[in-house]
Amino acid sequence: MKIKKGKDTITFNIVAYTLVGLFALACIIPFYLIVVGSLTDERTIITDGYQFFLNAKNFSLESYQMALKTPETILRAYGVTLFVTIAGTVLSILLTTMTGYVLARPDFPWRNGISFFFFFTTLFNGGLVPWYLLCTQYLGFTNRIYSLIIPGLFSVWNMIIAKSFMKGIPFEMTEAAKIDGAGDFYIFYKIIFPMSKPLVATLTLFIALAYWNDWYNCMLFMSTGENWNLQYTLQNILNSTEALKRVAAQTGMQVGQLPSEGLKLAMTVIATGPIVLLYPFLQKYFVKGLTIGAVKG
Repeated sequence: MKIKKGKDTITFNIVAYTLVGLFALACIIPFYLIVVGSLTDERTIITDGYQFFLNAKNFSLESYQMALKTPETILRAYGVTLFVTIAGTVLSILLTTMTGYVLARPDFPWRNGISFFFFFTTLFNGGLVPWYLLCTQYLGFTNRIYSLIIPGLFSVWNMIIAKSFMKGIPFEMTEAAKIDGAGDFYIFYKIIFPMSKPLVATLTLFIALAYWNDWYNCMLFMSTGENWNLQYTLQNILNSTEALKRVAAQTGMQVGQLPSEGLKLAMTVIATGPIVLLYPFLQKYFVKGLTIGAVKG
């Protein structure tokens, strides 16, 4: 038996879908303009601005040719970014979910004190200089690949999301498994972790985005280009192009029309393209993980 929708429901759906559609367009159109601009001739961008439609007359791949002039450099940067993103995301998920599970268990006597300790670190910290000295002089982060992974391994905000989500998992399941002789690690990996797929998918997207877009740690700890990640490599290419244009303008040297504006757009496409493809695979878990983690405990 089909339930007829009332006028109020139909009106609400029309308004909601219209607003969501407009919001989606507002998010998609800027990225579309970036793609079109990256395929447009530099002179056209400077004289006419960004075009909404790609014109075959002004079509140009010069920006991508400039960005990929040394493909081995880009490929190496891609490799570093992929390794850091995958390794960092896996380790961070394990640390975050295990910590959230422990602090969500009602039979853990020190959960409130340790939770306050984590929360306190979000309000006060030692500052950049002591942290930098600790990382470089005592932990040996200089020019080491793990210096791009360890600083982002643990986020208190992600831990709070994990803790809130896992409070919604009945503790009776843990007690029943303990009665059957299961240990804590077995309970977590065989019972709790498989039930936390929405949470894991949500945290995976957050953490992977943070690692993929990170350039700050690379700037602090990497003095050579061998371990530069993608974001920092592209930033250096752009800075080199801008510096060359300034030198040419000051000295009168003829270097041709460098696609600085188009280069920015091309680098944006190169840097964001792969990570955008990750979202459709996590979408069905993403919304569920956010809503459940927001309303529980």
